[in-house]
Amino acid sequence: MRIAVVGAGVAGLVTAKVLHQAGHEVVVHDRTADVGGVWSAERRYPGLCTQSARDTYAFSDFPMPSEYPEWPDGAQVQAYLAGYVEHAGIAPLLRLGTEVVHAAARPDGGWTVRTRPRAGGAETAAEYDHLVVANGVFSEPLVPDLPGVEDFTAAGGVLTTAGAYHGEGAAGARAVVVGYGKSACDVAVAISELAASTDVIARQLLWKMPRLVGGRLNFKHLLLTRMGEALFRYIRLQGFEKFLHGPGDRLRRGLLAGVGAVATRQLKLRELDLLPRGQFSDIVKNAIGLTTEGFFEGVEAGTIRVHRDRTVTRLLEKDGAPHAELSDGTVLPADLVVCATGYRQSVAFLDEEVRARLLDERGNYLLYRQIEPVAVDDLSFAGYNSSFFSPLNAEMAAVWLAARLAGRVALPGSEAMRAQVDEQLAFMDVAVNHHHCHGTKIIPFSLHNVDEVLGDVGLQIPARARAAQWLNPVDPAAYRDVTPRLLAQLSSVTP
Repeated sequence: MRIAVVGAGVAGLVTAKVLHQAGHEVVVHDRTADVGGVWSAERRYPGLCTQSARDTYAFSDFPMPSEYPEWPDGAQVQAYLAGYVEHAGIAPLLRLGTEVVHAAARPDGGWTVRTRPRAGGAETAAEYDHLVVANGVFSEPLVPDLPGVEDFTAAGGVLTTAGAYHGEGAAGARAVVVGYGKSACDVAVAISELAASTDVIARQLLWKMPRLVGGRLNFKHLLLTRMGEALFRYIRLQGFEKFLHGPGDRLRRGLLAGVGAVATRQLKLRELDLLPRGQFSDIVKNAIGLTTEGFFEGVEAGTIRVHRDRTVTRLLEKDGAPHAELSDGTVLPADLVVCATGYRQSVAFLDEEVRARLLDERGNYLLYRQIEPVAVDDLSFAGYNSSFFSPLNAEMAAVWLAARLAGRVALPGSEAMRAQVDEQLAFMDVAVNHHHCHGTKIIPFSLHNVDEVLGDVGLQIPARARAAQWLNPVDPAAYRDVTPRLLAQLSSVTP
């Protein structure tokens, strides 16, 4: 087939590689000048680094450089992905600096894709048999609607988003960071090193996991294992999970409470008045954020001030200077306001009628196995299974897609697919309190997703390898034979 891929981030690159190896003609479009998606130089903010440890955030056949730190920064991850392009030999497939303007379904099947160079020039159109959307679940910043922006900017204030902020204007500024997720904390630390003041506005405090629990135990040994994933109830329990959520439930709850108690003491959450409401097990409902190095230290030192349980209600000019007003009436000087308030998924290049068939009435993506739309033909999604192990999950989904295009995946009927997707969404609503990015984020059930897609194609890794993942952090190299095994199947000739 001739296949167009939209996006040259983690998922787009590995999907292109697997489909290319499977014999398809693949073209990858990305509007940025470099590969990487959220790791692109155009999008990464100061302080950006991985949440997952270096050896777990990698493709199966291409480990991160051993000289990288345990949590590589944005530039290092982008360099790793650029190296992967060369390793995989897919550079000729890339059309960087090219924006997909529109993709229209053809009446006889396939797609007509219109693109244009970002640097300027005429639009061109090309026809494809299949379209893969890999533009990322963090494709469009979600910015709150703040009244008073015109007066604020006229007074010299700067309003931006975390993804569009690259460190400019922080020196000597009175900065306000809106949000309390990982990007908000990362940006706050970077800004606080230069700014006159740094205020963080947290609508809701979230539980954070220390990188080194108790100062010693790397969190990857707790949560980046099958045991760590099994501490949170999945929709279907198997094996030891039945014990943990049955007779062993008291032990399971005790383990989570113990980690929570250690984290509370270690991060001095009570002393800093930053103890979230609820229990530590609620961390799963907010994507299990890792602490930003220096954030709580900055709060303790007074270089970062957190205003908990508040929002920014408006921006304004006061005494000739830019300010931000909070929901409790507090007015803060605000030369620089950075909104780190999340993202929305956007597929604006598809027709409205197609977008309507992709979503349910609540805006959730209706994707079987996070890949296959239940009501749109010749279309797939890559990377809409954002996880702790995004490179690995994207790679295994690419294997599933290659098998699917070759007719080697037995899909249920459309009604059964829709029922299963609805069931999964309803489960995630409860499991993570709706924090699943409209059905595109699978944390904390990353390995369950891997098992399901590999089960569909009959390429599960050996049981002993899965058993090793119960107490040891997941090593993507355990899956390095999966793609070659699929390619061997696809190249075999049946008489």
